Amino acid sequence: MSTLNSAASAGRPVLVTDVLRERIVEGELPPGTPLRDVALSAELGVSRNTLREALRTLHDEGLVVQRLHKGTAVKALAAEDVTDIYIARRTLELSAVDASPLAPEPLLDAMEAKVAAAELAVDIEAWDKVGTASLRFHQSLVALLGSARLDGFFRVTIAQLRLAFAVMADQGAFQAPWVARDREICDLIRGGRRMDATAALRLYLDDSERTVLDAVRANSRTTSTRSAISTSRTSRTTSAAKGKR
Repeated sequence: MSTLNSAASAGRPVLVTDVLRERIVEGELPPGTPLRDVALSAELGVSRNTLREALRTLHDEGLVVQRLHKGTAVKALAAEDVTDIYIARRTLELSAVDASPLAPEPLLDAMEAKVAAAELAVDIEAWDKVGTASLRFHQSLVALLGSARLDGFFRVTIAQLRLAFAVMADQGAFQAPWVARDREICDLIRGGRRMDATAALRLYLDDSERTVLDAVRANSRTTSTRSAISTSRTSRTTSAAKGKR
């Protein structure tokens, strides 16, 4: 679990934001999780004002929703969110492959290490860790561009992706196949086969977007149906109670 360091304990909202965002990336805070300021501020050792400022930042990043009289909860993404995420992914990740020949060796090593971590997690069927490691691979891919600003943007993007992935009913079946494709892309980049890596990544993103969109839309329909049934039952119960008066 991500925890605050001493600087954040002193009350710096940016570090509180980082910790909560990382918990989302790691799958510890799935969509719908309530973020209660009293409990979280006590857990993280910061003031409620500091926590609230961090939550406002997460709201601006599209990671939480804040509702009047209902508090803050981790956001459930809609189909339009997914589409927008993949536009950003194609722009950055494909550009990173193109820039890979100029990337310093330590960044290439870091990219390969993330793939290895995902493969190890697959071996032990630790699916939450597989998802996290795969996201880290794509984060390390974008890092090949050598831009701190783009790295910061993509930290938010992978957190949003994790929220989209959370709707998958079978995480093992969903996560496992992508790791082999991560490995292929990594090996192509390291082997200097940039055009092949670009083609493999483009197909990867196309397939991933379709899979995630299908799951998000199906989940949205299921949630809407359940909400409608619940509302109908509540209405009938209220009407019956009035009739007995």
